[in-house]
Amino acid sequence: QVQLVESGGGLVQAGDSLRLSCAASGRTFSSLVMGWFRQAPGKEREFVARIWTGGRTLYANSVKGRFTISGDNAKNTVYLQMNDLKPEDTAIYYCAARYVANSEYSHWGQGTQVTVSS
Repeated sequence: QVQLVESGGGLVQAGDSLRLSCAASGRTFSSLVMGWFRQAPGKEREFVARIWTGGRTLYANSVKGRFTISGDNAKNTVYLQMNDLKPEDTAIYYCAARYVANSEYSHWGQGTQVTVSS
């Protein structure tokens, strides 16, 4: 079983930066695909970024060039560095994990709120 705990959310102004962290336990981090998702009020949850074997990454177009996902295998932690934040980035951000062979994310964190004021 994989447990995920996010941290780092908060209230910032447009243009500011935040770094979210997701600590994974119960499974070797390097054997998982780690992703970040977000859900804004009244909207469906959407993909933000993911990182997997060899440090490969993928981003949603809406965050490309502003957000960076990275991982620290020694700490079993994945990060989401968010720069140049915009009000439309306001959402609850969730960390998720899935095994490399699976297509569905099977483990989710509790979420952390990010609010960007204009």
